[in-house]
Amino acid sequence: MFLLYKRVSLFLFMHAILSCLLPITTVAYAQPKPNILWITIEDTSPQFIGCYGNDAARTPNIDKLAANGIRFTNAFSTNTVCSPSRTTLITGVRTYETGTGHHRSKYRIPDFIKGFPYYMKQAGYYTTNNSKTDYNIFGTPAFTKNAWDESSDKAGWWNRKPGQPFFAVFNFNDSHQSRTMTASYSTYVKEVLEQLPVGSKINDDSFPMPPIYLDSREMRKQMARVYNAIQLTDYKIGKLLQQLEADGLLDSTIIFFFSDHGQGIPRGKTNGIDFGYRVPMVVWFPEMYSHLSPWGRTGVVEELICFEDMAPTMIALAGGKIPAHMKGRVWLGSNRKDSPAYIGLSSDRSDNGIDMVRSVTDGRYMYSRNYMPFMPEVRYINYMEIGEMKQLMRRDWAAGKLNEHQRRLFEPREAEYLFDLKDDPWELKNLSNDPKYRDVLQLMRRRLDSIVLQSRDVMFLPEYELAFISDEKKTPYEYRMDDTQYPISKIYQVASLSGKRGKKVAQQQLNYLKSNHSIIRYWAIVGLRSQPDKILKKHRTALLQALNDSYPPVSVTAAAIAYDLWGDTKAEHILKETILGANEHLALMALNYALYFDSKRSLKAIATEVINNSKANQNVMWAARDYLRSINDYKILNQTD
Repeated sequence: MFLLYKRVSLFLFMHAILSCLLPITTVAYAQPKPNILWITIEDTSPQFIGCYGNDAARTPNIDKLAANGIRFTNAFSTNTVCSPSRTTLITGVRTYETGTGHHRSKYRIPDFIKGFPYYMKQAGYYTTNNSKTDYNIFGTPAFTKNAWDESSDKAGWWNRKPGQPFFAVFNFNDSHQSRTMTASYSTYVKEVLEQLPVGSKINDDSFPMPPIYLDSREMRKQMARVYNAIQLTDYKIGKLLQQLEADGLLDSTIIFFFSDHGQGIPRGKTNGIDFGYRVPMVVWFPEMYSHLSPWGRTGVVEELICFEDMAPTMIALAGGKIPAHMKGRVWLGSNRKDSPAYIGLSSDRSDNGIDMVRSVTDGRYMYSRNYMPFMPEVRYINYMEIGEMKQLMRRDWAAGKLNEHQRRLFEPREAEYLFDLKDDPWELKNLSNDPKYRDVLQLMRRRLDSIVLQSRDVMFLPEYELAFISDEKKTPYEYRMDDTQYPISKIYQVASLSGKRGKKVAQQQLNYLKSNHSIIRYWAIVGLRSQPDKILKKHRTALLQALNDSYPPVSVTAAAIAYDLWGDTKAEHILKETILGANEHLALMALNYALYFDSKRSLKAIATEVINNSKANQNVMWAARDYLRSINDYKILNQTD
């Protein structure tokens, strides 16, 4: 018999008894609204969960939930790092529309965009968050208060009114990157190994090594952190589910389990490929609400799910009204829409590591467009670099121990990636230059173009500009809709060249460098930054003239090119003044360019000055630290003093 609310009416109680006695196909009875529980975890890819085929993983509670629920094989975070992912989760709006794609940028969004639990409250739900917010928007405290009845590390379903349906989120951070690679090994022992039940530690030799990493004793020691951290997470999930059952709520609660983005280890988190986007997702339905699932209570589902879809689906399950600004699809319940043929995804700056990637997937193929491919996949990001795992990878790279696939992670990217995830789940073989996949490539290109233009992707503005818009108490979301100030089709025409290499493309970019529109000039010079030196050296005059550009992102990018190629003194002065200047976004831009100088011309004194400045912006300071690391790495690789 179903467990019902304690104060359910006698009528409903008797009706439920009769329902159990009659054939299921003949029963039609009134039911209260479902309780909804979200179990979210950090930085985890499906490859490390037992129910997704990893026999070495110890995730019995997640696996049991999947065995008795629906396991999704094509669920995707819309971003590759936590705060932008959470922007989309809480608002139901893409970060390339809100302008919040950069990690912890916290730019303004319109007042009419509210956290989706607000609309569930309007429908009678008690909403609780335990306890991470990190929504990446300006005014988070007021936004959070508006969305949740409770948001704290003590929040849960227990304070609601009798019989009131609840929506409760519990976020477990034990699988976070800090545990899997960034914190010291001694901290990992204290926070993970010592918290596991006695004798349950997963040993270094008891799992398969992903082929993107060197299979060595040292790397296995690091990879074991991933398995044990996820095991601890699963253990705590089991405790929460026990509490739900003990409170008599299991039979009236729909349970969602998923991660916020891909695995928090090198090449996963922060990277615009499948390993950065794809997440495990399971939904468990009690018998009482099995009719809300189009697949029944158990099964494996291949249709595409992304974080944009979560907010409208929750509001629909609650019986609320979905606001017009939410464009995701409802994929559960009576108002369900069919699965799309493809979805768009995005990856932008993470901490001090700038980047811009736009991706399209249909579940089998992942197409990614790299707009700043002069940076490698495992680019310098301080929060990664302080981890033993990343340091070990760099040492192995310098020592020549890595194979072709592993070395490529440290080399400049190609402008396009196309991976067949069915045959190549670890994304080792880029098919973008394979003639046999030309039709797939062209289809994915068209789909990406359509997404960028229809959404009016505002992230094609440099962050310098996004910050200025927000500082003026405007919103990038609204700014992007004015074609006079943001002619996206013209901007995208130039940006779509960025990363492509060759004489013909370079000449087009040089021509665009003469435009009277600052953002067009910006993308022209950013595109030139990825061109080979032998092409750039033939256009010295034009590049030196760009040092005088009135738009700072253009002059700074030109200075990076000119200083790296020729050691130009004016370019050096611009870079130094920019790095020490008041604008953190320009300083970060300059340092990120310097990180990937072929010549490693020295800005060491300037970087050291930033590090010693207690008032320096944190991301700029981290980039300066990475710059000093890059100088040392350059010396090792080139065997120089």
